[in-house]
Amino acid sequence: MNWITKVLKFGEKIKTVIKKRPSKEETENSNWTTCCKGPVLKKELEENLWVCDACNKHHRINCKQRFDIVFGKNNYKILKTPIPIDDPLNWVDSKSYKDRLKTARKKTGQETAVMIVQTKIKNINITAGAFDFSFIGGSVGAAEGEAIIYGIQNAIDNKQPFVLFTASGGMRMFESIIALSQMTRVTLAINELKKNNLPYIVVLCDASAGGTVASFGMLADITFAEPGATVAFAGKRVIQATVKEELPPDFQTSEYVEKHGFIDCVIERKDLSEKIASILSILLKKNSDINSELNETSENAGTLTKAAS
Repeated sequence: MNWITKVLKFGEKIKTVIKKRPSKEETENSNWTTCCKGPVLKKELEENLWVCDACNKHHRINCKQRFDIVFGKNNYKILKTPIPIDDPLNWVDSKSYKDRLKTARKKTGQETAVMIVQTKIKNINITAGAFDFSFIGGSVGAAEGEAIIYGIQNAIDNKQPFVLFTASGGMRMFESIIALSQMTRVTLAINELKKNNLPYIVVLCDASAGGTVASFGMLADITFAEPGATVAFAGKRVIQATVKEELPPDFQTSEYVEKHGFIDCVIERKDLSEKIASILSILLKKNSDINSELNETSENAGTLTKAAS
């Protein structure tokens, strides 16, 4: 057997092995996933809030799973948010953007990457939003921008705090400048929220990057993050190639950005509900005290005006 025959036979073996490997869809629909110790049952992981009990990895979860964990099972009302026209630029590369949206909607059961709910946390009425990274990497297009703005407006109308759980790769390339404009639009909405003295809390989940971190992800009154979450703007390899230096192993993790003062605290998933409720009770009391002082000052000024006249 000459070397050419050997190479050809080896190639056939590789093809056979590749064919036997399960497809991505089969892996996602399986009862198993992988972590530090190898295969692990999804049911066991779910019982531990989708956190590995060996390495403490906080696995990615969808919006409803997150709301169930933080606010209680089905203890929330999903709000229907505006859906702009699909594919305004008629984008096509390896496949059309419309096909990508169709696949993402079928996979996640959501119309957009963002879901908005009205709920309670320790008897505090709030509006909350969350990203599903499985929906085109949690990227932000016109529909996601509309959803967040709708949530903020709902918070303002009902005088409620707004809590946002991010898991987004940034602005959606298939919508170009339309997607980029959502950074400004959402920022302006957040400014209105703050003008109304309503708290804005962000929890950065894995992964939070790009324009999401460069805008509304870093504008909160209090910014939390889950352990081990990627929190970044540009990719690690891009930065390393630019600075020409070796970067720390924990670079762009939530622990790293906390250590360097970019976020307030890294919080375990199991503790998020209690921590958010505690912070909100403090912020709302402070706002209430400020409003009381303003009302008292206004009443005193009115009394003095009457006395002077």
